Amino acid sequence: MGAMLAPSVLNADFARLGEEIASIEPFSDLIHLDIMDGHFVPNLTFGPVVVGAVKNVTAVPLDCHLMIYNPPEWVEAFAEAGADRISFHVRSCRDMESVIRAIRNLEVSPGLAISPEVPVFELKPYLGMVDFVVVMCVYPGFGGQKLMPEMLARVGAIKRDAEELGVAVEVEVDGGVKEENLLQVLKAGTDTVVVGSSIFEAPDAREAACRIRTILDGTRARG
Repeated sequence: MGAMLAPSVLNADFARLGEEIASIEPFSDLIHLDIMDGHFVPNLTFGPVVVGAVKNVTAVPLDCHLMIYNPPEWVEAFAEAGADRISFHVRSCRDMESVIRAIRNLEVSPGLAISPEVPVFELKPYLGMVDFVVVMCVYPGFGGQKLMPEMLARVGAIKRDAEELGVAVEVEVDGGVKEENLLQVLKAGTDTVVVGSSIFEAPDAREAACRIRTILDGTRARG
């Protein structure tokens, strides 16, 4: 098995969300949900009610990416709605350590996300506390943006920092990942790829997800 695939439903047809998820479910390791509050990022998406609705239609684990201020106020609601993983952003709150502990105490896998403007060293004190890190390769807030290739160097840097600390951390790449740059993303050492528009805006989402899954598995087989 290759790197994990996490289709982002931000680019799905919300009027047919259950059908869209069913079409890509066989090829997915996670379902990625971008939670935006209209303040931390300029867009506004959905809350725990939608997460709960998605949980009711799929057995695939839910990867909830909180792009919000004050994540401590919301982690319990998203955990109760069915989130299996919750990541929140560096600089989104004052006491990140307590939020990480709160997520883990809810029996949910905790992660931290880092935007392009935030230096990698701000992550290092927390690498031993989280299970995964989300490297944003676009400025968060909207789907369909072009990947910033210079951000891919962060994958290796984070893994080196984790190794220095004697811990293992999964690195997830989010933003602008498409079929045509997938090998470049994987070459950086990425463990999980978040793919949105390249799947859900394709003529056939199921076929697009299948192609990406094949690339992911084939890369690991050759490696």
